[in-house]
Amino acid sequence: MKLRKRIRSAIKWLMPGIGIKRWLALLGAGIALLSLGFSFMLRGLYPLPRTFYYLTLQFIPRQWRAGLFVLIGLAAVALAIVRLNRALLEPFVTAKADDLVNAVYSYRRRERGAKVVVIGGGHGLSTILRGMKQYTSNITAIVTVADDGGSSGRLRRELGVLPPGDFRNCIAALADDEALITQLFQYRFASGGSGGNGSALDGHSFGNLFISAMVEVTGSFERAIVEAGRVLAVQGRVLPSTLQDVTLVADLQAEAAGVSRVSGESRISEHGGAIERVYLTPETAPAFPDAVRALLEAELIVAGPGSLYTSVLPNLLVQDIRRAVAASRACKVFVCNVATQRGETDGYSVGDHVAALEAHVGAGLFQVIVANDNLDVAFDAPKGVEMVRLDTPRDAAYQLVTADLVDQAHPWRHDSDKLARTLMPLCTQR
Repeated sequence: MKLRKRIRSAIKWLMPGIGIKRWLALLGAGIALLSLGFSFMLRGLYPLPRTFYYLTLQFIPRQWRAGLFVLIGLAAVALAIVRLNRALLEPFVTAKADDLVNAVYSYRRRERGAKVVVIGGGHGLSTILRGMKQYTSNITAIVTVADDGGSSGRLRRELGVLPPGDFRNCIAALADDEALITQLFQYRFASGGSGGNGSALDGHSFGNLFISAMVEVTGSFERAIVEAGRVLAVQGRVLPSTLQDVTLVADLQAEAAGVSRVSGESRISEHGGAIERVYLTPETAPAFPDAVRALLEAELIVAGPGSLYTSVLPNLLVQDIRRAVAASRACKVFVCNVATQRGETDGYSVGDHVAALEAHVGAGLFQVIVANDNLDVAFDAPKGVEMVRLDTPRDAAYQLVTADLVDQAHPWRHDSDKLARTLMPLCTQR
């Protein structure tokens, strides 16, 4: 049984796309050339001592002798390769042979995967990235820099860095595994300190502090993100939509006071009243060039899921980002949230989400809308939170794709795997 398993594992190394056969063929060709050269050299030394008669088995018929030497040579080469690989990789790889060949094959498959760009922020963005990395490593996450709350907001005000929180979450989501270093990156220092006394670290996550420190060491925020991703061996890239210090502003329709203006992403959902529009100051903030390049080269562009007004739209309100999405030949998809969000999308249907999106970025920017159709989900929803209804206009100019996208453990969120399985086939719709 063990022998059969080892044979199957060995055969897997010869599967198409794993990138091994070409090097085995080169190795075989090299050995053949060495053997040919060595035979020419021996022929030039004839007559050879009597000992070579026995060493080369010349007392056996030539055809049997040739077959025997070929078999012994192949066995020796195979054993040498296996033992050499084991000796070289053992300090770095703890996986068994079966796991190793599967890991190599999966890596090669993802390496040739579609070029996907995901636009957003918050937990929604990290959710989709966690699922998409199973299919492709050519992922680019474009992240909003308008966050001004919590640990990110404090670091932004005190150190003058761009808010690192959403970048930290994306880097952790794209990490190769959930190892100790990833858990450390997400670790958040508890508030209150020992004995109830506050501390300067209260509420900060280690990853936010690490990225902020890397900004000082490397001299730039974008370089700090690259180095942080290298620490966690991420699959893909995490890029800011802009490097400029921008503020998200919202006009709210209050019932009694008319229209009021709120400045700061963290304050928008705290105020009562429906959101009429959001915009950035300054409105002419330039896009990060690598983000524009990724959009133009993409095969699939996905906006959302996430907070519509405070995570998704702040990226698309960067004019160059919006223009790049419009100019790209990729399939462009908007993922509607599973549940409404208090203070932002209270009572919204799928059609309301799309209408709000198009009111800010124009109609037709996204040709495909992906929405959840499993509405029969029971959960202890906070007041004002409900499953997003599938109501859409009959004359809608977009394609509506529905599927069960609910995370059973957290019904108000998307399931990473379900969402990725729904999105990946759309890469062909270009």
